[in-house]
Amino acid sequence: MKRLITATAFTLTALAAAPAAQAADSIRIAHVTGFTGPLSAYAEQLSVGMKMGFEYATDGSMEIEGRKIEIIDKDTQLDPARARSLVEEAYAEDDAHIVVGPVSSGVALATLPIAEMYERVIMPEGVADAITGADWNRYVFRVGRNSSQDAVSNAVALGEPGVCVSTIAQDYAFGRDGVAAYKEAMEGQGGQVVHEEYLPTDATDFTAAAQRLFNSLKDRDDCEQGKYIFAIWAGSANPLSRIQDLQPERYGIKLATGGNILAAMVSYSEFPGMEGAGFYYFESPKNDINDWFVKEHFKRFDAAPDFFTAQGFSQAMAITAAIRETEGSTDSEDLISALEGLVFETPKGKMILRDEDHQALQEMYHFRVKVEERDDWFADRAVTAGVPELVRKIAIDQMNIPIRNDR
Repeated sequence: MKRLITATAFTLTALAAAPAAQAADSIRIAHVTGFTGPLSAYAEQLSVGMKMGFEYATDGSMEIEGRKIEIIDKDTQLDPARARSLVEEAYAEDDAHIVVGPVSSGVALATLPIAEMYERVIMPEGVADAITGADWNRYVFRVGRNSSQDAVSNAVALGEPGVCVSTIAQDYAFGRDGVAAYKEAMEGQGGQVVHEEYLPTDATDFTAAAQRLFNSLKDRDDCEQGKYIFAIWAGSANPLSRIQDLQPERYGIKLATGGNILAAMVSYSEFPGMEGAGFYYFESPKNDINDWFVKEHFKRFDAAPDFFTAQGFSQAMAITAAIRETEGSTDSEDLISALEGLVFETPKGKMILRDEDHQALQEMYHFRVKVEERDDWFADRAVTAGVPELVRKIAIDQMNIPIRNDR
């Protein structure tokens, strides 16, 4: 295990960009992600969080071992071909030591061979298991959660013998990997997935899918501990809202899903009592880093930090810890050696970058939805929200996260 890196909290004014004149000696990090398109809210949160994480980790100096941090933003527009070109540009023309992103799983998968070609570290922000599984290479490190962590944590929250689940997901890597992992994890808890429903990423009509989901569950007599529809969905559309309108309770069916960004969780107010497990909600962790993060985010943006803001912050903490471990070197082999097995602190608490597949192991949060009026989630409005009230923390050692690469 590498040494534990814990930064000291402080109060600081707004972040200043590193001047181009210092580029020769700077630590160059290219943030290549979908700043425009359906996942732009995710990308913006990741960007804000990463800058705040570097600020916290460096006590405001924006230097690691005497070297300035330079962040170079590049917009993939969610286009895999464009993303590949931008990652190559980052390594070849910007001489980036690390690429962070992309956030879309499908786009991220297209970029991984470029990191291997240039023998430089890449830190994808997407969730699909294939990123640290079938398509992994030794330059890939992921601090965000993967589909298996989403799946296993939700299975731990709800799974037991006599539980039957039908799933609905988007028909691409994020959705299919998520369902595969969830099915495996649910069966490991003694439950069963009895039906899988996949729809296009831009689907907005869920009526026919809902009926197929109902039909898969309503007449079963082997589900004495509960019948659930579990959704794995990214973006603004929410299939659970339409499914709820069709009254699944007529058939004794409950709805379940994982956590999400705050904007998406406003609609969770339609599902009081719904349970699931998530990656981050700003009121769940209790530690000094999260206290600083939440306080500073409110001070600067008059709004709560969100799901992906925490991931961006954690990515910065990992990078800072690794470069301190190398005593300032950004040589790829030195970085790999430092990152493998690295133990570091984040707003979520301790994370561990697993040697075998470079996936960050981390606790998750079992929640139950409570409906509340909230005026602190967003700067511009109050909302009736589905608050993911903490039931329990799911510790790292309570989740058996599969290793899916061929290392």
